[in-house]
Amino acid sequence: MIMEMSVGDILELKKPHPCGSYTWEVVRLGIDCKIKCTSCQRIIMLSREELEKRTKKNLSKSKSE
Repeated sequence: MIMEMSVGDILELKKPHPCGSYTWEVVRLGIDCKIKCTSCQRIIMLSREELEKRTKKNLSKSKSE
């Protein structure tokens, strides 16, 4: 099952970033997804499958819907 997410959503991942934050903002979606740490602003790129495995929950839905 594909997890519903869109650009601007805030995701909580299972493991913390080295800066200590668990929350990430979705910057780009597609086969590859770009997410930005809400604490240190670091941007990483993951495959959608890997991002769905690492995501614990979607904290906020974007207002574009």
